[in-house]
Amino acid sequence: MGSTGTVLRELRGAQKSAKGVSLYSRYVNRPAGRLLAAGAYRAGLTPNQVTLVSALFTYTALAAVALVEPSWTLGLLVYAALAIGFAFDSADGQLARLTGRGGPDGEWLDHVVDCGKLVLVHTAVLISLYRFGELSSDAWLLLPLGFQLAAVVTFCAGLLREKLGKAAVAGAPTASPVSRVRAVALLPADYGIFCLVFLLLGAPGAFRAGYAVLAVVHTLFLAAFLTKWFRELRALRPG
Repeated sequence: MGSTGTVLRELRGAQKSAKGVSLYSRYVNRPAGRLLAAGAYRAGLTPNQVTLVSALFTYTALAAVALVEPSWTLGLLVYAALAIGFAFDSADGQLARLTGRGGPDGEWLDHVVDCGKLVLVHTAVLISLYRFGELSSDAWLLLPLGFQLAAVVTFCAGLLREKLGKAAVAGAPTASPVSRVRAVALLPADYGIFCLVFLLLGAPGAFRAGYAVLAVVHTLFLAAFLTKWFRELRALRPG
């Protein structure tokens, strides 16, 4: 087993393309995941075990959102756990590429954990608003449901675009330059940026406002993504 420095160099060489990745994921989450992957490699963990560690951090934080009265301390702890869970979510794939131990089972497990995360994060917010929100109107309870719909549809439609696109081109090369403008534009839709809103849990009004703004932004991104992906898949029709 090589030194940590050697492992980190190998991990850098095994990075996925930065195409379609926001600046946060490229310069914060992936490097953090690389460090965690190196540590996991040294500890003898498998990629699937790293995925489960990611789920432990993430789901524990979301349970706390639903069950514990909001406060500044809770917000800080929730954000830290979600950010660490997200970094481990990057680490599992990096470890799989480093060790060659990835496979359909690992990819399936990773997607299951991600899907559960997207459902639970907005469910947790809904429960928190209902239990602790002292809302001026019950209409606020519709906000997490709408945000959840946008997040889940984006996730599922993106996966289908990737799978159907790969099947249609049958392995043809699709390399293209990485766009820094696109990387900046994608920041509002990045899960790591979304997690920052939980730092506002100690100020319920500010949290609801920030969460509402993000919900609108993600809905707009969903409309743009669906239009783009539909056109791309339509262009792949034979003949």
